[in-house]
Amino acid sequence: MTLISPMWLLLLVPVGLLAVVYVLVSARRSAYAVRFTNLDLLDKVAPRGPGWRRHVPAALLLGVFVLLVVGFARPTAEVRVPRERATIMVAFDVSASMEATDVSPDRFTAARQAARQFVDGLPERFNLGLVAFSSDASVAVPPTTDRQAVVTALDRLSTSAGTAIGEAVHASLEAIASLDTEEEAPPAHIVLLSDGSSTTGRTVTEAAAEAASRGVPVTTIAYGTQEGVIELQGRQVPVPVDGPALQDLARTAGGGFYEAASGDELQAVYEDIGTSVGYRTERQEIWQWFVAAALVLGLLAAATSMLWFARLP
Repeated sequence: MTLISPMWLLLLVPVGLLAVVYVLVSARRSAYAVRFTNLDLLDKVAPRGPGWRRHVPAALLLGVFVLLVVGFARPTAEVRVPRERATIMVAFDVSASMEATDVSPDRFTAARQAARQFVDGLPERFNLGLVAFSSDASVAVPPTTDRQAVVTALDRLSTSAGTAIGEAVHASLEAIASLDTEEEAPPAHIVLLSDGSSTTGRTVTEAAAEAASRGVPVTTIAYGTQEGVIELQGRQVPVPVDGPALQDLARTAGGGFYEAASGDELQAVYEDIGTSVGYRTERQEIWQWFVAAALVLGLLAAATSMLWFARLP
């Protein structure tokens, strides 16, 4: 928390002096009471004192003053607010290795289901596009607010040989650049899911540098386990997930990196990504919080004073 007008904090000095005066007066009152030497008689003739309760209204009132002073100083804090607009490109790996069954029922089916839920969870005003990649990359759906078009395209995806991660990033960047905007372009983000190493097309390093130069973060998801295998021409071929390459891509492009070894984990990843891209952090004044807290303390001070010390006729 930072303060825009910290000079107002000087008003805490008289508030502190008021607290000191209250403590001194309370101590003097206690000392005067002890001068009555016959304490047994005093206990019988004097009503039971309020004890610690008599200090509660005063303490609450001092709290009101402190909160109001801090409110005058115009405190600010970083607050998460929902984005009104953004462009999200989902780059989806449809290479043959996605047929591995180390994830139930298989990587491809589970990933497609999680992607559908991710699509449904994004704000309606977000532009959303889909890139499918295997030996090359193609824009299945250009950025649009039509969620059904993306879901339909996901349902039509099929696997083939090859993994062109660099081409997927490049195709996503081109789709973002081609989006016609009347005003300043909204923030963009690429979410790339893959389970293997790039085997063809432009390198991941080149794609990451291109994304970084355009200011488009690339968040990557390494999906699958090291035990994944597929059947190819009657033999078992290992297809372990390649996390380090995807992590390097995300680090260079300024995005996040996730690992998911099951459908449930992948869904949790997508939910986390949706939260991060759907909100932005901005600094806002929060003096209202302090004024509201002061009002609550003021009401408590009045309530305790009337409840404990009001004299009925």
